[in-house]
Amino acid sequence: MTVTTLRLRQAPSLRLDLRGLNPAALAGLSAADIGHLRLPHGKGSLPLAECFEVALGDEPDALRLEGDLSRCDRVGWLLAGGRIDVIGPVGDYAGGCMSAGALHVRGDARDLAACEMAGGTLTIEGSLGDFAASTQPGSMDGMRGGTLIVRGNAGARFGDRMRRGTALVFGDAGDFIASRMVAGTIAVGGRCGSHPAYGMRRGSLVFAGHAPEVPATFVPAGAEAPVFWQLLARDVQRHGGPFAALAARRMSRHLGDGSAAGKGEILLAPATI
Repeated sequence: MTVTTLRLRQAPSLRLDLRGLNPAALAGLSAADIGHLRLPHGKGSLPLAECFEVALGDEPDALRLEGDLSRCDRVGWLLAGGRIDVIGPVGDYAGGCMSAGALHVRGDARDLAACEMAGGTLTIEGSLGDFAASTQPGSMDGMRGGTLIVRGNAGARFGDRMRRGTALVFGDAGDFIASRMVAGTIAVGGRCGSHPAYGMRRGSLVFAGHAPEVPATFVPAGAEAPVFWQLLARDVQRHGGPFAALAARRMSRHLGDGSAAGKGEILLAPATI
């Protein structure tokens, strides 16, 4: 079976909004019908065919996007099923508010990837910008479920106000990772910037590559919780990379953020601990 493919003709002059481009929306449409769809472009809109070449496939639950989509925002927005593969970088809000299905980006993503994500799997093969797995501007709830996998690095405020789900960064993360986190699991394979877990309420922040300086508002745990650690570590290590064999490592556990009456935890499990 072949997959419906949209190949970018040239970079748009203004930012292009791709919300609504998903397998379910395109199912049953002809190539001409797809080409006539209007895409928000700046303050106006334009036909999809002005920006993309359309190659129709017969696999109804899959969509492929090709080209430099770094000026194209909301790829996979509200995705509720099926699969979207992107060959190239994408703009802001990639996978935002998705609830099911899979979005695979073989490139970088900009800011606010996986914001308020509730389900499904978002994989970024490159790096991404700030506020991933966090809230939309003006909202109170961040990522609410699903799995976010970042093979490269992540920017600042990764997982801000995160409420549920699993988010993995294979590389380094920026400042304020897991800030104001409410629940869920974040794991980092590299280093992080300043102020990790600032204002953390609950949830787990795992460092598998480098043990940062634990904030003064976190205290060593009185118990190591070995059963919980084995369950969490085995769930994370199945993704491989810096998390492989995580369950076999010795772990150091710290609780906080005490300045916010938090009951979260920072788990240090680098290979050399």
